[in-house]
Order: sequence, then structure tokens, then C-alpha cells
Amino acid sequence: MNRLVLALLLALGAGLCAHRAEAQTATIRGFVTDGADGEPLEGVNVILLNDQDLFLGASTDGDGFFAISKVQPGTYVLRASYIGYIAVQDTLVLAGGDLLTRRYELTADEAQIDEVVVEAERETAGAARVVAGQQTVRASDIELIPSPDVSGDIANYLTTLPGVVSTGDRGGQLFIRGGEPTQNLVLLDGIPIYQPFHIVGFYSAFPSDIINLADVYAGGFESKFGGRLSSVLDISTRNGNKRRLGGAASVAPFVSALRLEGPIVRDKVSFLFSARESLIEQGASQLVDQTLPYNFGDRFGKIHANLSESSQLSVTGLSTHDRADLGAGIEDQLIDLEATDQEVKWSNNAIGLRYLLLPVSLPMLAEILINGTQLDSEVGTPGNPERRAMTRQVNVAVNATSFMRRMDLNWGFFLNAYTLENELGNLFDNVTSDRESLTEAGAYMQSDLRLSRDLNIVGGLRLQAFPSKGVSFIEPRLKGVWRYGAQRFSAAWGIYHQEIVGLTDRRDAGNIFTPWTASPLGSVPEAMHALVGWQGSFGALDVSVEGFYKDLKNLYISEWTALPRSSTRLQQADGTAQGLDFRMEVTRPGFHVLASYGLANVEYEAGQRTVPIWYGEEGALFSPPHDRRHQLTLLLNVEIAGFRLNTQWQYGSGVPYNQAIGFDGYLLVSRPSINIFEREPFQRVIYDRPYGGRLPDYHRLDVSLERDVRLHKHAMATFQAGLINGYDRTNLFYLDLFTLGRVNQLPLVPSFGVKVEID
Repeated sequence: MNRLVLALLLALGAGLCAHRAEAQTATIRGFVTDGADGEPLEGVNVILLNDQDLFLGASTDGDGFFAISKVQPGTYVLRASYIGYIAVQDTLVLAGGDLLTRRYELTADEAQIDEVVVEAERETAGAARVVAGQQTVRASDIELIPSPDVSGDIANYLTTLPGVVSTGDRGGQLFIRGGEPTQNLVLLDGIPIYQPFHIVGFYSAFPSDIINLADVYAGGFESKFGGRLSSVLDISTRNGNKRRLGGAASVAPFVSALRLEGPIVRDKVSFLFSARESLIEQGASQLVDQTLPYNFGDRFGKIHANLSESSQLSVTGLSTHDRADLGAGIEDQLIDLEATDQEVKWSNNAIGLRYLLLPVSLPMLAEILINGTQLDSEVGTPGNPERRAMTRQVNVAVNATSFMRRMDLNWGFFLNAYTLENELGNLFDNVTSDRESLTEAGAYMQSDLRLSRDLNIVGGLRLQAFPSKGVSFIEPRLKGVWRYGAQRFSAAWGIYHQEIVGLTDRRDAGNIFTPWTASPLGSVPEAMHALVGWQGSFGALDVSVEGFYKDLKNLYISEWTALPRSSTRLQQADGTAQGLDFRMEVTRPGFHVLASYGLANVEYEAGQRTVPIWYGEEGALFSPPHDRRHQLTLLLNVEIAGFRLNTQWQYGSGVPYNQAIGFDGYLLVSRPSINIFEREPFQRVIYDRPYGGRLPDYHRLDVSLERDVRLHKHAMATFQAGLINGYDRTNLFYLDLFTLGRVNQLPLVPSFGVKVEID
């Protein structure tokens, strides 16, 4: 705790010292919004001119915020410009010590409409614009991916990225650059969501209609983020239209959706509401004449208020539900067992407050987050589940950025309270904790230093402490970006820890029940990230190449055993993940193509007790069940005669699994009176070495065709038709390693839908 207090005092002292250093100069800051709906505009160029010469400049972030610091006293013209909008100019007379706050609205320029279309298509080409493991995703990027729904979903987009391995069109789990799904930090307006992807892999809890920006950090993420080993998905949502009511409704064989938004107090307070409910059992299953026992849905709501020129407040809420029958559709069972229903269910409920403030006397931006989230999950016989889990987190965090001429200083602190309840039904013999409460506190400080116009160095420290556990960690982080013309060279390095871990029995391919607990065997999982990359833009062509390496320690995995059974033991393992991500993207008006390839190798090493008995080896060195060596995605989007054709082909090499080498039967002779000739023996499967087999390769073609029809000045209808798994490839979803029964992923499914949007 002493380290935490020291880190906080250093951060506060650094911010105050930075303010004193800037006292003889002026700072101008504020927000830029769209005059049509009041939404923030990202990427607006804000410059100060002195006698019509460029003097200082900045660009707005996802909140539409900008800041220009260390301005010498004098008279300036501030100019805010954005492609497709009429520029705004403001004359400012600045004195030493001035701290001015401004809010500007930009109005669309109808004369530049063609230029807007070209620039919008150019900005959509974002998959190849990855720098130091980070890329920004917009709703327009998501809409390019074929899906069985008229509206897009970020889950579809993420699976096109190299280094991202999914469980396919069912399961709702993503493995990013060798990490487990529970090692991904997913934030919605600052609220952590523990199981954010639906049981059907096309969908997350975040439809594209509600997304403003999503930052994806595949590795090497900065000091602001912590508590996870693998990656960060940081989603900020739209605020809702502050000028007029609008919305959309859609229906398709997989899901129906509704969105409403509008002003509560014009120009000041707005709301945004979204709801989706699956129609798979009633719709898609009828199209393929196959039982698809999946049900899911989500509800999202947000209220946003401009309290003053220098402060904003938003409240965000999310609720999701998922249910699937794991027994339905099992085929090719090699052992005749009595069929039993196995159902998995989970739900998320979350609410959070975000307060954004520009302090009156300090040149900084402050953010206060207060939120709570809960995940409930269960698996087993419907109405009488064998296993249950509940995870609850309450979080308070303060983040601040102090602005200087060549450096931004970011700092903050946080306090989390966790409640973890599990009824595991002896899933892990050596995990006995049924209920646990613990606290986490920490602070971070990070400097973004602009050494020159083309060179940025970001360095930081993060302190995480668990007072209830008596442990703490200091995590250094470092990132550098060098711009050379249209090219960017980048590198990142960092240390990460994860005290709250998710436990999954991955002996079965496709297992998705995940309880959360504090590090159960005492050692805290740790990761070291190192990556280096290059990105270049050459006209319509964007190319990026990035290599990564992760060193993993104290991971928690299921202990391998040659005899499958209903329960296992939990054991620790170390591992490495390394690979290369390649992306190439071409964007022209009415034409877009993306090719991405991921090469990866993930290995674990565990000192398992049973391996020496069976094979005479000291331990087990193996590739875990998410080690996909090769992954390729080809995406083509073209506009023809008013139609939009979206085509995607994906290939993934087979992932490891525990291969069966034989079967036998045995009797437990407990008393002399048993008649072994009349007693039915127990059936048993015997495994080969841990994860010694590889499942078949995965590949699939998806196609969609869309057309917009203007119904009214403020109403648009979108009609969509498409095919999922266009050539009917039989891809595996779930394999029961005791019965060798399998459930395949979706067959060829025709999709169609209509969406009506009122703006």
C-alpha cells in the first residue's frame, strides 16, 4: 500500500509541476461536435495561426476533445476544419496564464459531398493501419464484413484480424495472439464486461449501431490498462442525437434489432437505446431444416449530458443473456451412452457512470469512472445445473491528462472490489473456494513525449496491489513510433499480471463454461510482451507487418490425464506465443479488398504428475487447443449498379486436441460377491500424449448483397440477402472426448433481412 500512496503522490506532483511550468504561457482547449446531431467529431484539425502562418496544431480525440498548450501571449486565429464540413474560425487574444475553454460545432458542406464519400471510404480502410499492436475500428469498418444480419457487429470484424483465433460461428470466444479469452480486457465506456461475445460467433454485446470508436490492442498496451495478460478491446459508444428523434428496426433469420435515440433536452441531454433478440430457433433453423438450439439477446442504454462548456456526464447500462443446448446435434457417437441434456447459460449485467471534466484552473482533462458489472453462468441439466459461477466487480477510477508543448502526462488511480462465487461440482479437484471477496488498488503514470515531429516515445509505470492478498506488482511499459514519410516504424514492450483468472476445462474441444477466481494455487499469472512493426500507406494501398513475442508464466490449465473423466485437477504451466501478422488493404471509391495472414506458434510446458507414469517423460511440452498456426482472410467489397457486394473467405489450420488411441472396459471389484461375468463393465477411452492430434482445417465462404432504397427525406430502407458457409463446409464446433460425439458448425445458411432507418 505504501507503494500505491507514493505512486499517487508522484503523479499528482508531476501534474502540478507541469502546470507551474506552463504558467507564463496560455492553453486553449475544448470540444468539437457535429452540428447536425451533437455527436463528437474525431480527427478534426484545430490550428492556431499568427498572421496566416501555421503556428500550433492539434486534432480531436474520440470525445471531440482538443488541447493546445504553451502558447505565447498574442493574438491568434483558431481554425477548426474537417473534410466535408465548413471550417470554423475564432479570433483569440491570449495572455500569459490564460486557460480558455471553447466548444465548436461544424456544419456539413453540401458542396464537398463527393469528397466526403471518397474520404469516408479511405478512412474505412483501417485493418492495415495497426501501429504498435493498436488499431482503431469504426462502425463503417464493421459494416464491410458479411454477416447474417442487416446490421454489423464488431465480433465479425475481430475474427478477420490476423492473430485472432475464434471458436467459429458458435461458442463466442476469441483467442488473441496466443492468449486465452479470459485474458482479454473488454471495456464498454470504461465498464469491464466479462463474457462479451454471444453463443453464436457472429455476435457480441456491441452492435455497430451503438459504437463510436473501438480501440483494439493486440499486445503491448499502455499503462492505463491492466489486470489482463493478453489484449484490450476499449469500446466507446455514441452519445445519441441531441437535435432530433431517430432510430432503426431490422429483422433477419438470425436476429431482430431495434435502436432509438434523440434529445431529452435539445442540445444538452440525449439518449441512445438498443435491443436485439435472436430468431435462430424460429428462423435460421427452419431454413436449414436442422435444430439450432441457441438463444441470445442484449439491451443497451445510454444517457449523455453536456453539463457545461467544460463538463460532460454519461450513464451507460448493458444487459445480455445466452443459452445453448450442447447435446443437440451430437452425431457419430462411438460409445452408446444414455443421452442427457446439457445446457450452458450466462448473462451480463452492467451499469456505469462517466464524468468528463476540464478543471477551471489546471490545463488538464479529467475522467471519473464509477461502475459495476456482474456475470452469472451455469452448465448442466436444465433446471438443475451441476455447475454455477457468479463474478461481480465494483470499480472506481480517476484518469487525468496534463498537456504540455511536447509531452502529455497521463496519470490515474483505481480501486476495485470483487465478489467471486463458484459451485464447480468437483470440476477441479484441487479448487475448493466457493466464495471469495477481495480488493484491488493501484495507480499509473505515463508520459507521451514528442521528441520531434516524427518521433514519439511513450513510457509508463503501473502499480497493482491486492491488499486482501498482501501482494503488489510494478509493471513498466514502453512504446515508440517513428514516422518516415508515409511509413511508420513501431515497437512496444511491457510487463503484465492477472490476479483474477478464468478457469476453463479445455480437454473437450469447444468447452465454454468459465468460472472466475483469484489465483487459486498462490502464484499470479504474468506475461511479457515484445513487438515490432512497420506500416506504410502508398496511395490507395496500406500494408502492415508486425512480429510479436509473449512470455507467459504461472498459467492455470486443466491437468492432462490419459483417462477422461468428469473432473480433473488444476495445474500451472508456463508458455510462449510468437508470430507474425501481415495485412494488405486497397481502397478506392466503390472498391475495397483486404488480405490478412497470421503465422503463430503457442507452446505450454507443464510438470504434470501423470506424464512420467505413462510416457517416462519429466513433463509435458505441448501446443494448447487454441494454437492455430496459419490463418488467412480474404475480403472483397464492391459497389455495382447501386448494390454492395461483400465477400469473405477464411481459412484456419487445425488446432490441437487430445487424441484417443483406444477404448476398454473395466469393473470396480469392491466385494467378493460380485459376479464379473454378469456385471456390465464401465466404458473407458484412453488418450494419446497431451494435445497430440490436430483437428481438421477450418475454412468458409460468406457472401452478402445489400441495396439502400430512400423511402423519404429522413427514412432509408436497406435490403440484404446472403449466404453463410457458401459451399457447405463441415467445420467442427464441439467434440466430446469421452464419447467422441461431435457437433458441427453451421451448414450452408441463406440469410435475408430488411432494415428501416429514420434519421
